[in-house]
Amino acid sequence: MRKIYAIGIGAGDPEHLTVQAVDRLNRVDVFFVLDKGEEKADLVRLREEILDRYVTRPYRVVLVADPPRDRRPADYRAAVADWHAARAEAYESVILSSLTTSQTGAFLVWGDPSLYDSTIALIEAVLARGKVEFEYEVIPGISSISALVARHRTTMNQIGRAVQLTTGRLLATGWPDGVDDVFVLLDAHTTFDRYTSLDLTIYWGAYVGTPDEILLSGPLTPALATQIRETRTAARERHGWIMDTYLLRRPTP
Repeated sequence: MRKIYAIGIGAGDPEHLTVQAVDRLNRVDVFFVLDKGEEKADLVRLREEILDRYVTRPYRVVLVADPPRDRRPADYRAAVADWHAARAEAYESVILSSLTTSQTGAFLVWGDPSLYDSTIALIEAVLARGKVEFEYEVIPGISSISALVARHRTTMNQIGRAVQLTTGRLLATGWPDGVDDVFVLLDAHTTFDRYTSLDLTIYWGAYVGTPDEILLSGPLTPALATQIRETRTAARERHGWIMDTYLLRRPTP
């Protein structure tokens, strides 16, 4: 039977790979890599660099064209569901066309497959469609938030306090109750701008673990918020894409 791995490859540094990840890379016949167009070609090249560095057996790379997505939908959840359905169909097609019943394939997942990533859900969706059978295994990786706090030399939590992972879309609805440390992912609109009056500290990072890494931190004043926003905009224009996250910390008594 076919075997599929969802392998976490870390937040950008090839040295983020675990020993387990390297072991699984060397069991793979075909690597499926999402192609998001020329704008994000760097993401394909980084995956190819990892394969060149760690894989010692013959393999093939199959690019999977990423279906288009509505970035300003009237119904966000419906638009994401449609996009995931199109992705599942694309995954199913390449598995059937590129992987024999005795071969092993893999998806190289940025960060950790269990954290704000759709790969596991998409693999389950392919299985649910019933047109192709395979076993699959998830290999954890260093997440973006793990890499972020390591680079800022801080911790994820304060002693005995809760941590919350959220999105910019949810943070815009208000600060979560009973939480002092909030990690924000998928925030295209710099939602931290709304919280400069709350005596917070921000730890922000973009392209963490890559040669283009940018780190900024300190008390979240209007001046620092402006600096991060302008730095982010300039970086996105320079690279054509940006991958960033941040921790907002409210001091405990």
